[in-house]
Amino acid sequence: MSSEPAAPPGRAPACDPCLGGIEAISSAVLAMSRHLEVREVLRRITASARTLLDAEYAALGVPDDHGGFAQFVVDGVSDEQWKAIGPLPRQHGVLASMLHQLTPTRLTDVRQAADFGGWPAAHPELKDFLGMPIIDGTEIVGALFLANKRGLANKRGSAAPAGFTAHDEELLRILTAHAALALGNARLYERSRELTLAGERARIAHDLHDAVSQKLFSLRLTAKAAATLVDRDPARARAELAEVAKLAAEAADELRAVVIELRPAALEEDGLVATLASQVQVLDRAHSAEVTFRPADVRALPPAREAALLRVAQEALHNALRHSGARTVEVALTGTADRGAVLRVSDDGHGFDPESVRRAGRHLGLVSMRDRAASVGGRLTLESVPGKGTVVEMEVPGA
Repeated sequence: MSSEPAAPPGRAPACDPCLGGIEAISSAVLAMSRHLEVREVLRRITASARTLLDAEYAALGVPDDHGGFAQFVVDGVSDEQWKAIGPLPRQHGVLASMLHQLTPTRLTDVRQAADFGGWPAAHPELKDFLGMPIIDGTEIVGALFLANKRGLANKRGSAAPAGFTAHDEELLRILTAHAALALGNARLYERSRELTLAGERARIAHDLHDAVSQKLFSLRLTAKAAATLVDRDPARARAELAEVAKLAAEAADELRAVVIELRPAALEEDGLVATLASQVQVLDRAHSAEVTFRPADVRALPPAREAALLRVAQEALHNALRHSGARTVEVALTGTADRGAVLRVSDDGHGFDPESVRRAGRHLGLVSMRDRAASVGGRLTLESVPGKGTVVEMEVPGA
């Protein structure tokens, strides 16, 4: 005889599987909502769906306007397998039907479907299949596909029957409703970043015109005057050339100020990673050198430390792009075990001898960079060898 108390009249007994489903949905929604970049949101949706429904494979496709997929994310397939499969799939067969109907598709064997069109030789074998459109309003913005349901152990230790159930379908319907919101938010965020970048370019153009153009105009006139005086009045020509050098230095300082002051205020709104990514994009487009940014496992830091890292990155980028002759410049930001961060700015330029630069009284901003690092309890190191590029690295502790 069961020792469990009877359920009160009019109330259904507690449903542990239902509670487990709610908890699983909640965890999946939280995982999707923690990110704002579209690609990462798509990845989280796909992984969450695969875990939630205990499927062997999951994929999410976002259609383009040309019969293919703008983005296609998979989970359960290794990088090596994915490369072997080949190009992104086209919108045909079962995938096409999923992108043109508002209802889910649940099949015991996808290979028996009337519109099944096969798959590449390296593609994993799929059998039972569940597909759900991701709908924003009345628009299908993507489709989520799950295949090969794995048996879950029940309370007695036996395996549950394979194949997706109506309950699985309902769970996936709830998940895709939240996925549509998460994907919409991510797209709005990326659009705002694009608008910010466009505004940044407009501001830079305005600053360059106001701060630098007039200097360059004066420099040009003075250089012309010096050229006309070379033969008949060498002394005055030398004076004019000295003025040219002065104006050129001032223009360089003005230009440097424009670059160094790129949106420090964005830190408060966007954080260090997004701000650095935006600035690297601007610099990559403005210079012939290839400028890239590679972040990894970086947590939010106290504002003063993020500001110091940003300023050092800007100074190091300025040096690399203006003085090194580099073809490539890489900015890397990595989290540390104590929740701090390491910034690394490296270039393949001609490098220099740090000791010779120090003796010559040319600091290339190194003093200010070291001061900024020290002001937040951090440490800055520089490595450079003539002909072998330069690496500036700054480490700050966690909170």
